[in-house]
Amino acid sequence: MALYIFGHKIPDSDSIVAALAMAYLKNALGIEAIAVRQGDINPETKFILEKFDLEIPELKTSFANNEVYLTDFSDIAQAPDDIGKATIIGIVDHHKLGDLTTSTPLECWIRPVGCTNTIIKEMFDYYEVEIPKNLAGAMMCAILSDTVIFKSPTCTKLDTKITKELASIAQIEDYKALGLEMFKVKSAVDGTPVRELVMRDYKPFDMNGLKVGIGQLEVVDLSIFDDIKDDLLIDIKALKEEKGLDTVLLLLTDIIKMGSEVLVSSNQEETIEKAFDKKIVDGKFWLDGCLSRKKQVVPVLEPAFA
Repeated sequence: MALYIFGHKIPDSDSIVAALAMAYLKNALGIEAIAVRQGDINPETKFILEKFDLEIPELKTSFANNEVYLTDFSDIAQAPDDIGKATIIGIVDHHKLGDLTTSTPLECWIRPVGCTNTIIKEMFDYYEVEIPKNLAGAMMCAILSDTVIFKSPTCTKLDTKITKELASIAQIEDYKALGLEMFKVKSAVDGTPVRELVMRDYKPFDMNGLKVGIGQLEVVDLSIFDDIKDDLLIDIKALKEEKGLDTVLLLLTDIIKMGSEVLVSSNQEETIEKAFDKKIVDGKFWLDGCLSRKKQVVPVLEPAFA
């Protein structure tokens, strides 16, 4: 029976490339493994896979009676609906420990670094398995994406060190230029349906019993949202009602100005204002220096909802 390896429900580049890298590693170690995905890939991930000639993992959403290995998450809200009927063999992740539990022992590689692929590179080194040139390039891009080309507060010295090692394997000299090219792909929003933008990098959370959704769009110039910002606000309000959520936030992150405009639809506006020490005006507020949902938003919001 094959081992299925996959990331969270709405996959980003890190979760997709991590699944591909882990599947390669497991197969190299003699364990039959298949990389799959729970949802559609975003334009940035498509760009990465095409550049390095890697196939898009097959879509699979049901895993009952299968063995699975999770990449880039450990929260029930981001898992398949039938995860309780699967056997979790392992987790590799760089987020806070989530609420998934297991009935059997499992392999866990969880580190406070900027990207799951940073940890997976360490796993390749640990098992003394060589990384193919194209896979190394994709892993490098995943790290550049998750660390916002090393600008994110989640970025560590290990992320930068491993990025350089992967760039050497992939024979890419100007990896920062490639990173900027990736973010320009992320910034292309013309003609994209508003709901698709809201859900492009969206994660659900259970914060002390309250259902919260947080999306993020990272771009090189916030002005691209000028004509659709009102539509984005209307859509996150609609999403909140459709899903029965308490709060939906959408971070519009400018990687050049180093900050995020946060769009808000919430039953807890006063709590949010107090948590971030900001006034919500017309459904939005600015967070200077905010690039990371994981480190600068979730840890502030979750205790405020206690």
